[in-house]
Amino acid sequence: MPTYQYECDSCNYSFEAYQSITESKLKKCPKCGKNKLHRLIGTGGGIIFKGSGFYETDYKKKTTASSPSNPSSKETKKTAAAAKTGCATNCGCVKHG
Repeated sequence: MPTYQYECDSCNYSFEAYQSITESKLKKCPKCGKNKLHRLIGTGGGIIFKGSGFYETDYKKKTTASSPSNPSSKETKKTAAAAKTGCATNCGCVKHG
């Protein structure tokens, strides 16, 4: 439930009230009893991060150089081709050099 801050225009009494979002504003001051309350505009709640921290690399997808979807060297291209044809890596056949 949100916390709302109120202030009385008659006696300048200020207080906080825990209310549901669907509840109507309070009107009667609990100190002087007059209907001169108004709700103040607050800063709202901030985000609180608990724990050791959150980093960009925590949820990043890790890719490796030997991944068949991202071949970056000549050796990984040979390995990917050998996997398709069933040849051994570094077989030396005419097909794979």
